[in-house]
Amino acid sequence: MNRRLFLQNAALSSAVLFTKPSLGGSESSFPVVRVPESSRKFKSAAVEATIRAVKGKAGNSELAWLFENCFPNTLDTTVDFEMVNGKPDTYVITGDIDAMWLRDSTAQVWPYLPLMKQDEPLRQLIEGVIRRQTRCINYDPYANAFYKEQTRVGEWKDDVTDMKPGLHERKWEIDSLCYPIRLAYHYHKTTGDARPFDADWQQAMRLVIRTFREQQRKTGNGPYKFERRTTWATDGVPLGGYGYPVRPNGLICSMFRPSDDATIFPYLIPANFFALVSLRQLAELCQTLNIGGSLRTDALALATEVDTALKQYAVTTHPRFGKVYAYEVNGFGSFNLMDDANIPSLLSLPYLGAVKTTDPIYQNTRRMLLSTENPFFFRGKAGEGIGGPHAGMDMIWPLSIVIRGLTTTDPAEIRQCLTTLRQTHGGTGFMHESFHKDDATRFTRKWFAWANTIFGELVLKTFNERPALLG
Repeated sequence: MNRRLFLQNAALSSAVLFTKPSLGGSESSFPVVRVPESSRKFKSAAVEATIRAVKGKAGNSELAWLFENCFPNTLDTTVDFEMVNGKPDTYVITGDIDAMWLRDSTAQVWPYLPLMKQDEPLRQLIEGVIRRQTRCINYDPYANAFYKEQTRVGEWKDDVTDMKPGLHERKWEIDSLCYPIRLAYHYHKTTGDARPFDADWQQAMRLVIRTFREQQRKTGNGPYKFERRTTWATDGVPLGGYGYPVRPNGLICSMFRPSDDATIFPYLIPANFFALVSLRQLAELCQTLNIGGSLRTDALALATEVDTALKQYAVTTHPRFGKVYAYEVNGFGSFNLMDDANIPSLLSLPYLGAVKTTDPIYQNTRRMLLSTENPFFFRGKAGEGIGGPHAGMDMIWPLSIVIRGLTTTDPAEIRQCLTTLRQTHGGTGFMHESFHKDDATRFTRKWFAWANTIFGELVLKTFNERPALLG
């Protein structure tokens, strides 16, 4: 599938699949849209128990219905689990594209981590994701998306980069190497299980450090370049595939954002914050697991460099909001003030553990991002939220609304986010990649598991901490 063409066409068409139920209707008012039990890819007793618990106490029947559809969507539709040589292996597609993104696969299983202790098959499934990600990184640390079979040749085989069979896309994004560390770290924190962290995993982590070092570009552009024959500007990288120049300062270059769109200035600030968190988590994991060699010290040394550079280059002054975090910089003094819905974003920094929600600079930045000072903040008849170049202007991403809800302590703001999400599923019972600010039935990607699962994460967090908001 040509994802870009699919997005363009979907954004222009109406995609109403069901008549939107009336507010406050009984459970029978809502159509059954979840995959039939006999067709589900994976079944988790802990996930089903969680669904029953939320449905039993959520006062709003539409939110309960959406949670039942969305929270298990990754397990229902996207996972391919098997045992290979006695070890778990889990291939996770993103939804309507048969490829596994390192980013999406982590995010898709993330909300299930707290349930692993009470569900051994679920723990095995997530261990399989870690092992599959390890295999992907060792195959190519610069690639962002992979096929299950390394022999498969995909639609982007003619991209001007070191393209190999088994790669769906080879867009270099810092977060592609951060998400597997996030998953591994919290998997071990939750289970205490050390089995996935074998020699192959340690080799993958050394490749992560090496790749980050190469993309600090202290002695040249490094081995990675990317060009694509396309009329869509954000799908290619200028200046021979190396991007616009940077002044080396300790930050790591990212040629693409987590939206898979090309960066303008290669120092993507939220991605560097994510790298800082991930490197520290990697160092802690190495210490806990008694991993020898220099992996821990190398991770800490690189983290120190990134931290120092962020303190010097990540902040600028906005005439209205004061000190704020820039989205992208180049080390020469240029900066880009905006945000993109995809995570890591500036809005998501507390969610990733990069800053505290109370950080004054983050709060200034948040106010800027949720205003018209952010060129990709849209407000219309259907709702308000952040989008990005990927799906085009006036298209709001539910991801941004969910992250807004996950990074606030204001009950009114959480309620607003839940209400907007409930009112913008376009009658389908699922979240989408994006919807038009004035008409939620105009959306992109009716099967996008990351958006579904993270919506479930927000509902579950609200259920556990502020259940009255689900009324």
